[in-house]
Amino acid sequence: MNAQDTVSMYEAMVGITDQMLAAATIEDWDRLAQLEMQCAACVRQLKAGGDAQPLAGQDRVRKVDAIRRMLDADRKIRDLTQPWMTKLSAMISNKSTERRVARAYGI
Repeated sequence: MNAQDTVSMYEAMVGITDQMLAAATIEDWDRLAQLEMQCAACVRQLKAGGDAQPLAGQDRVRKVDAIRRMLDADRKIRDLTQPWMTKLSAMISNKSTERRVARAYGI
């Protein structure tokens, strides 16, 4: 993978994380999960690219900008998903407790 391929992959991942943020904003969790898989595929491609030379100049600036944008989107996504994850965890815990009580009392 050459420098341009690497930078292009990072910029593609920015597009995916922007879509992930949009999905999280409208609480489209299925779409968010699909996009997470796409992003993971990009990461695998970057890793499979082998021992690429360190980027320099404008390529390095573009890569750093892409990483910053992805981290910003990731923070916003976590802010949106955390309440949902807390609610889901409580629901699972309640169901688990309900099943234990039912088993204990033979209900």
